[in-house]
Amino acid sequence: MIDSTIVRAHQHASCIQNSAGEGFGRSLGGLTIKTHAVVDANGLPLHAAITGGQQHDSLAACALLEGLPNGGMVLADKAYEATEIRTFVSACGGWANIPPRRNRRDPICFSPYLYRHRNHVERFFNRIKHCRRIATRYEKHAANFLAFVKLAAIRLWLRVYESTS
Repeated sequence: MIDSTIVRAHQHASCIQNSAGEGFGRSLGGLTIKTHAVVDANGLPLHAAITGGQQHDSLAACALLEGLPNGGMVLADKAYEATEIRTFVSACGGWANIPPRRNRRDPICFSPYLYRHRNHVERFFNRIKHCRRIATRYEKHAANFLAFVKLAAIRLWLRVYESTS
């Protein structure tokens, strides 16, 4: 499952000299970033990345899906409904279960029954946003913020393995 969420940046997070490559984006709400994530069927994170808040979700999809095992199924919302993403997933031996847009001309195979499980990625974002540093970006550098996202992801993996032992 793949999705993204918007995170507001604190007003002092972007006050460095050269903040061009730090992933900040302008929107109506001010400075924002997008956290993209790929999770497995249990809602545990596999990949994470950050981009500017104004960037479309589908632009980071192929980079996130690149290292996944072959033969899987990708669940995503309509923001990822692009022919390039579908061909990329099918070239990797997988199947993209993405709802088609209303204006799509050629019919697409879509299963609403399987799509119901896409809420695991939403639950993942809910769990990592319990950490204050992830709910609002306080870090000036994108690498530091991404490190905190990955630390929260590691914490979720450790909870699963802690309860099984």
